[in-house]
Amino acid sequence: MKSLWEATAAPAPILAPLRGPAETAVAIIGAGYSGLSTALALAERGVAVTVLEAVAPGAGASGRNGGQVIPGFKHDVADAIAVYGQARGTAMHALGARAATETFALIARHGIDCDAAQNGWAQLGDTPAALEAMAARLAAWRRAGAPVHWLSREEAAALAGTKAYLGGWLHAGGGSVQPLSYARGLARAAMAAGAVIHAPTRATAIRREGADWRVETGQGQLRARRVLIATNALPGDLWPGLADTMIPVWSFQVATQPGAVPAGMPVVSDTRRVLRYFRADRDGRLVVGGKGRLRAPRDLGDFATQRHMLARLYPQLAEAPVEFGWGGQVAITLDRLPRLFRLEDGVFATIGCNGKGIAWCTATGPELATVLTGGESLALPPVEPLRPIPLHQLKKIYAAAGSVWFRLRDRLERSTPRSPA
Repeated sequence: MKSLWEATAAPAPILAPLRGPAETAVAIIGAGYSGLSTALALAERGVAVTVLEAVAPGAGASGRNGGQVIPGFKHDVADAIAVYGQARGTAMHALGARAATETFALIARHGIDCDAAQNGWAQLGDTPAALEAMAARLAAWRRAGAPVHWLSREEAAALAGTKAYLGGWLHAGGGSVQPLSYARGLARAAMAAGAVIHAPTRATAIRREGADWRVETGQGQLRARRVLIATNALPGDLWPGLADTMIPVWSFQVATQPGAVPAGMPVVSDTRRVLRYFRADRDGRLVVGGKGRLRAPRDLGDFATQRHMLARLYPQLAEAPVEFGWGGQVAITLDRLPRLFRLEDGVFATIGCNGKGIAWCTATGPELATVLTGGESLALPPVEPLRPIPLHQLKKIYAAAGSVWFRLRDRLERSTPRSPA
């Protein structure tokens, strides 16, 4: 199986690996949305910035996700304030609330070719309890002035083309992009602003060099005043303990042949603990995604869950050929909140977008640029020392047990005739 996004993406920028010594003010490791958005913001401020990418821009989750541009960052304003306090909680929620709109504005400003469509994001529910929770969330968004409205069962069915849900709500600020095209376009925009990107160039070590830092690679060395590790779910062993701060979870997707659904439908996700999400691409393929296995997909059998989702949501497509199947890893923190770590004086790491990476990682780029140039940002989580998850070596057990428990709770809540899905 192959990735739809790789098959339909805009051409990749031509890049070269780092060879020999080089210097910059800020070194960024990872050319996903966080690293590229931060590099663009720094370059636009006249700060020398160099990005080191092990494979190519968007090669990780940034080019393998569902392409859903969703406002918010998992928690409502009251929850954010409870965790971070009034000032930071309000600022973080406000950034999340405008993140989708800012992403589409950035795409338009730089003329990025990525099939951007601000057609809205619908969150749908298939239990009465889900509808009750969504009604409360809708009220909170409405109080904040967001462009939201309720969807009856009939309206949800007409909007999404499936009768699997009892209703939900729509946020008009959401939408979709071709995620790999967006990552590649963001790389081009950063380079046009003056950023330097080297790929394929894998960072192998970060060492102190006087008042600066030296990032070592297979063929070169990059000296920088400050360093940002923006690898999210794929930190490897570059910095001891960083991989232990989150759980990398596989999300799998399948796509039908063109013309299966209307190309202009909003993106959709539901409220299940084991999330289902789906959308149309520019050619009307139905793209359905959700929890994958604990490893990378190897063959068609690994996508049985997604095929089942497709058949339950769209019975008329139960026998439709699946043209593409692929997966990517999402960085999940136990409390579903993002992290900003200060690893040493001048070395930072951002991690844990928890499945809302396109809008959130794009919007946080300018805020991270402020931190990397010596400022502060209330719109980001507080800068903290490295904080690993206890007993992280059992991450596979965490992930497997959590998946089983969440699926069981989903099934128990849906064991009523009032739920059709």
